[in-house]
Amino acid sequence: MPELLEVLVRVAIVIAAFLVLPLIVGQIEHKTMAHMQSRVGPMYAGAFHGWAQLVADGVKFVQKEAVVPAAADRQVFKLAPAVAMLPYLVAFLAVPLGPGLVGQDLDLGLFFVLAVMGVGVVGTLMAGWASANKFSLLGGIRVAAQLMAYELPFVLAAASVAMAAGTLSLLGIVEAWNPWWLLWQLPAMVVFFVAGLAELQRPPFDMPIADAELVFGPYTEYGGLRFAVFLLAEYAGIVLLSALTAVLFLGGWRGPFEEQLGWLWTLAKTGLVAFVVVWIRVAYPRLREDQLQRLAWQGLVPLALFQLAITAVGVVVMAS
Repeated sequence: MPELLEVLVRVAIVIAAFLVLPLIVGQIEHKTMAHMQSRVGPMYAGAFHGWAQLVADGVKFVQKEAVVPAAADRQVFKLAPAVAMLPYLVAFLAVPLGPGLVGQDLDLGLFFVLAVMGVGVVGTLMAGWASANKFSLLGGIRVAAQLMAYELPFVLAAASVAMAAGTLSLLGIVEAWNPWWLLWQLPAMVVFFVAGLAELQRPPFDMPIADAELVFGPYTEYGGLRFAVFLLAEYAGIVLLSALTAVLFLGGWRGPFEEQLGWLWTLAKTGLVAFVVVWIRVAYPRLREDQLQRLAWQGLVPLALFQLAITAVGVVVMAS
């Protein structure tokens, strides 16, 4: 019974984090973009600087009618938002905030998280195909093209860190981390972060949405709560990518007074990376499809392979 209670508490904490942290990142995005673009931004919901804006948006989405296009594949159309969101919830289970603060410590934690994150893209593909809309279908095709191009450098960059640490456990990677990794694994961190942005379809890699060309891509026919689920999945993906970047490359909970404040260090580093995600959205224009593919195959993949070779040499030298 105590073991069952512990499991239930861990699951409840993970679900709470999944529901709260994306809202915080969304609010950070609203206010950061407002300041960077010299405008007011949300100010009224919740009275104090619009802190409840995303909550108000959620209530608005719940009140809207959920419409299914007449020509759509109804079952796939309805299932797509859940398929897009649930993988991120499952992945949250294996991401540690501290030595004992993790939903489930897995020996193959890194492999598990990367595999589960790849499933989330399937939900967007389902949405694009099932909507019976040419703009949605084109957006879905672009999602597939991005997945094929950026999954390889994403995994190769993570493999470099796992090779350096000698383990696929996320806890083990943090324990093996030391400050000089900031230099040694810097190319891997750049590749991992950029490829992660592309997998999440975040600017400047938001070609599947490209509102000027495709209305809203795979999400064109969605409204109400189903559209809100896609938004939640997007912000949850930002939190997950930021947390993984912090754990793999920035030492996770490592820092002064880490035994007492380790979880705060992880959250602070995650928040810093999330801020960079928002800053890139404001600062860089959307790429063209040919530029996206060129960046992946001629830039990130060779750099990731080079980093993997450097890591291999470093591991052999340190072991000898």
